[in-house]
Amino acid sequence: MSEAFDRLIQRAEDLITRIEAVLPGPLSAPDWGASIAFRYRRRSNGHGVLEPVRHVAPLMLTELKEIDAQREKIVRNTEQFIKGLPANNVLLTGSRGTGKSSLVKACLNEFAPQGLRLIEIDKADVVDLPDIVELVGERKEYFIVFCDDLSFEDGEAGYKALKSILDGSVSAASANVLIYATSNRRHLLPEYMKDNLSYSHTDDGEVHPGEVIEEKISLSERFGLWVSFYPFSQEEYLTIVVQWLHSLGLKGEHLFESAKPEALVWALERGSRSGRVAYQFARDFVGRHEPS
Repeated sequence: MSEAFDRLIQRAEDLITRIEAVLPGPLSAPDWGASIAFRYRRRSNGHGVLEPVRHVAPLMLTELKEIDAQREKIVRNTEQFIKGLPANNVLLTGSRGTGKSSLVKACLNEFAPQGLRLIEIDKADVVDLPDIVELVGERKEYFIVFCDDLSFEDGEAGYKALKSILDGSVSAASANVLIYATSNRRHLLPEYMKDNLSYSHTDDGEVHPGEVIEEKISLSERFGLWVSFYPFSQEEYLTIVVQWLHSLGLKGEHLFESAKPEALVWALERGSRSGRVAYQFARDFVGRHEPS
């Protein structure tokens, strides 16, 4: 009887071990000294891990042109943060390729010596934000949790998880954590013509948004700082092109002048005069004119 019972206990322990191996475990700390930036990934077995980013983009604030007003706001907020002063979660919105994510990465490089760190997270993993906040809460560094190209469709789980972290949760975010997000949508959710039907009008002419509109703006308004980016004019676009040509090491003033008409054609073919398009053109141009 005792021998059969022992076998039963052993089989139960083996089963528990196998189940524990596939169940998601608590998020473990990475080697914090391995990088200034980390990427959160969820494995196929459900386990979340923080991986050091081995090659951080070497962007600097001085390389970003024609976004001075936006840069001033982000730099000021980030400086307050790393000094232990009150600072806001940030939503950067606007046209694609205008420098939203580049500005966040440049801030990381600028303030990393003062203890700033960045954790990049995909919108699909936003539901795991509480685990990340809890993990870094006792660290001495200051962490920006960065979600690039953030937007939600109606009913996505991450939407409510992010609302809870930003404002309204019983468990407040740690003082050493801020969330910076970029999006092409001002309110992070799709907006439809039918939503306008929910507006109501008072007798004196005031317009009040209905429940549908209120729900759509309730997430974005939880970001304390909104920073908007706009399409570049032709002159601004060419200024950015010249900046990238300098940064990539192009020599010869005659080449800079000859590059401008080509840069305009490049933008016309792409249908955009964005900073990203300027950078892509500069890489192509410098590559073609590199001395042999």
